[in-house]
Amino acid sequence: MRRGRPRRLTTRRPAARDRPRARVLALGKAATALAGGLAVFLAFPPRPTWWLAPIGFALLGLLLRHARARAGFGYGFLFGLGMMTPLLAWTGEFVGLVAWLPLAAVQALLVAVSTAAIAVVGRLPGWPVWAALLWTAGRRCARCSRSAGSRGARSRSASPGLVPAAGRAGRHPADRVRRHPHRVRPGRLVPPPAAAARGRAAPGRRARRHAPGRGGRAGGEITVAAIQGNVPRAGLDFNAQRRAVLDNHVRRTEELAADVASGRVPRPDLVIWPENSSDIDPYRNADARDAIDRATRAIGVPITVGAVLVDPDRRPRNTVILWTPQDGPVAEYTKRQLQPFGETMPMRGFFRLFTDYVDRANNFRAGTEPVVFDAGGARLAVATCYEVAFDDVVRTNVGLGATLIAVPTNNATFGRTEMTYQQLAMDRVRAVEHGRAVVVAATSGVSAIVAPDGSIVSSTGLFTPDALVERVPLRTATTIAHRLGAWPERVMVAVGLAALAAALVAGRRARRPAPQPDAAERT
Repeated sequence: MRRGRPRRLTTRRPAARDRPRARVLALGKAATALAGGLAVFLAFPPRPTWWLAPIGFALLGLLLRHARARAGFGYGFLFGLGMMTPLLAWTGEFVGLVAWLPLAAVQALLVAVSTAAIAVVGRLPGWPVWAALLWTAGRRCARCSRSAGSRGARSRSASPGLVPAAGRAGRHPADRVRRHPHRVRPGRLVPPPAAAARGRAAPGRRARRHAPGRGGRAGGEITVAAIQGNVPRAGLDFNAQRRAVLDNHVRRTEELAADVASGRVPRPDLVIWPENSSDIDPYRNADARDAIDRATRAIGVPITVGAVLVDPDRRPRNTVILWTPQDGPVAEYTKRQLQPFGETMPMRGFFRLFTDYVDRANNFRAGTEPVVFDAGGARLAVATCYEVAFDDVVRTNVGLGATLIAVPTNNATFGRTEMTYQQLAMDRVRAVEHGRAVVVAATSGVSAIVAPDGSIVSSTGLFTPDALVERVPLRTATTIAHRLGAWPERVMVAVGLAALAAALVAGRRARRPAPQPDAAERT
């Protein structure tokens, strides 16, 4: 008896009469991929349309479910372009297309690698699980590249579901958000459009009282102030008037001291200044030191000052200095994760072939040690601007026993783009992840006070001097997310890669030709 050979599935080219239909179908799928990426972009802050993200990913999943790896790569690249091109537009605000479009293309390629792998596992049982794990693996590789990228959770940081759910996974449930969703409005993230158009801050809000024992072991409460002094102008040359920036923050702190003296606002226990609030080294310049001393004595409490220090070898350091009214500078934290193409310039000679903007990038020295400040009754962990995007940097700083997190930042380089809102979304996720209140102090906005459940207590507008004064809880309990760190993600990546390997092996076996029957079988 003659055995039949297993039939192989092959893809035949469409007949001539079917080719127009095939082209229309291909164009429709390409448009769907682009639309899916655009939907995910539109889910990011400052827009409140967080619900578009699941729709965008659902469109991508429909395309990948029965696609081959090559088609999956193409769909992913188009999806990545639809998401990353508008999402990263702020990178080219003052340098043009030379930074923006290549970065968006690289990020889209990283998305495409993930989606090609997802297409490979499309015929495995439980495909949605493996797809999610391989997407996680791809985004982890993107973050390892240290380039500006995307984390999907940012797009849903203002949703009424994600932040409370993350809080329940840790030690600090967001019961207030869950029980009273009307109190957590997307508009709290940004000033009302009319107020922003008039160039003034959103109306201030009184601090909500946080019960010391609610949501985790408490370390008490303190009153904290975030100073936003503003800058003379936006753009790459915002720091050309470094003394004006310093004077703005001194002046706004002195105004706060006057408000405290008159009883209009409570006296803070700790004041946070932004990154680059003193680009003049106060150790080398007596006038800058005197100005900071004057502000600290006026308010009468410690100030964390974002300064650029110059080492003896002339290399600068981006450093936060703890400055007290009694002793002046008493402690320092130097930024450990430097921003490429700004504080450092990789492959400077190569990129100079395309633009001379690379010569504006500096050569900062990175810090090496995590630090916690003992100030104003709090143990303060600092994540300077770009550092808030990196899990390990924030975790090691908080791991030294921090009860409060500060994020001094400088977004003036990016003007009125969406960059500041994307960063604030990261700050909100960090608050929930570590169960700590987060104080965001920006030179030009948006500054904000974030509660441990991720909700915005108060915030400022863009490019306006302001001061936020709020009562915040100090937390000592550690969340599950903090204790586990990157291990859950590592396990997910390992399982996803194992599923990919299994799919590749299964596919190879299916393509292997069946063995020819021997003579005895043929007879």
